[in-house]
Amino acid sequence: MELNFFGACQCVTGSCHMLKIGNKTILLDCGLYQGRDGDEGKNQNFEFNPAEIDLMILSHAHIDHSGRIPLLYKNGFKGEILCTKATNELCLVMLPDSGHIQEMEATWENKKLKRKGLEPTQPLYSSKDAQECLKLFKGYPYNEEIKPFDGLTIVFRDAGHLLGSAIIELQVEEKGASPVKLVYTGDLGNVNIPLINDPTFIEDADYVIMETTYGDKVHKNFKDVLKQLANIVKETFDRGGNVIIPSFAVGRTQEVIYALNNYFDKEMLKNLSVYVDSPLAEKATRIFENNREYFDLEAKEMEKYDDNILGFEGLSYTHSAEESMKLNEVEKGMVIISTSGMCDAGRIKHHLKHGLWIRKNSIVFVGYQAEGTLGRKILDGNKMVKIFGEDISVAATIYNLQGLSGHADRNGLINWVEHMKIKPKGIFLVHGDSDAQKSFKELLDSKEYKSVIVKSGEKFKLEEI
Repeated sequence: MELNFFGACQCVTGSCHMLKIGNKTILLDCGLYQGRDGDEGKNQNFEFNPAEIDLMILSHAHIDHSGRIPLLYKNGFKGEILCTKATNELCLVMLPDSGHIQEMEATWENKKLKRKGLEPTQPLYSSKDAQECLKLFKGYPYNEEIKPFDGLTIVFRDAGHLLGSAIIELQVEEKGASPVKLVYTGDLGNVNIPLINDPTFIEDADYVIMETTYGDKVHKNFKDVLKQLANIVKETFDRGGNVIIPSFAVGRTQEVIYALNNYFDKEMLKNLSVYVDSPLAEKATRIFENNREYFDLEAKEMEKYDDNILGFEGLSYTHSAEESMKLNEVEKGMVIISTSGMCDAGRIKHHLKHGLWIRKNSIVFVGYQAEGTLGRKILDGNKMVKIFGEDISVAATIYNLQGLSGHADRNGLINWVEHMKIKPKGIFLVHGDSDAQKSFKELLDSKEYKSVIVKSGEKFKLEEI
């Protein structure tokens, strides 16, 4: 059995790992590179032949894990894509939306190329490509044994990161070899986040492919962060400004809505006006509402007293571009939640262009910002950023609420590993920037775990480890 690593290697996007079992080739995730990770054409080119992939297993719907599936399909992959039921439903809206973004970005780029007399570029894939690849998806419930072929059994466990997110257990039985259990964490969730269950602990594994996004950081208590968010909104309104929240349309937006709903009826944020400026987020919220069986106990208890935990009187969704633009005419007393979460595409860029330079405003980051993204540049303290080719001053107050992250922190990651009854033979560290991975590896080493920070293109024969 052989493991090949192609994406999310010493970076936090582009997750893509390959498993070879006998004459079968399996892909674990196929995500889009974002920010600086996507430099040098990494998204355009696969380091393998997509037509030779027999099966794909998807951990969850976030674009950094699923976003190159349409390109995989476009380049010849025609096997099944196995995932959870909720992941399947989310991909039905997320991947065509991603295809639309690819087309819009190509149109924008071609206007510039035409002015320079250069040849036009093509989108990475189209919304049609994305729509067609969806026929390959097959959704399953958690905890059910799936046997796609002899010698492989798959079980999805709740990863606690996003609706439908999964830790993937793979039980491999090759002829002439002892059975091997490989566990792929996907993205492990933070504890006590709204709506979603905490990550499932796994009793044992021979080998683990493990994310390390926050391997060097410890989050604040979630309830303290919620209170901080409410205070930020109140203080910003008191000084006559708006709050702009860059947020991932799927997962984080629903969690922020749920959190704000807790304060809506309280005197602190009475008559709160919140605009979710993302058609995709509205579709995703409906999918969340249709999958209430996956909510955590707190959310289910809250539903006994509130029949709309993902909505409140002051919450509105914008649909058209015209509605989105009108939001920038409102000078104060408004919360705008808009995508994309890393500020590199979508309507959030327009809101930042109009709101970053106003001192009364607040910009609140509630998710990870990859190297090279606009969001990361703002967080890193740049006093001037370029948006749509224009230099924009960063004068608004900037907040980074890591406690709202959907990723486990350093303590959550090591706690998950230490719940295994027997130490794995090897832990492959992926999905983390260099500092986070080095720090977490040192922690694993101190506890006598055998781990390796994998490089792109690196191969491992598991029986030799």
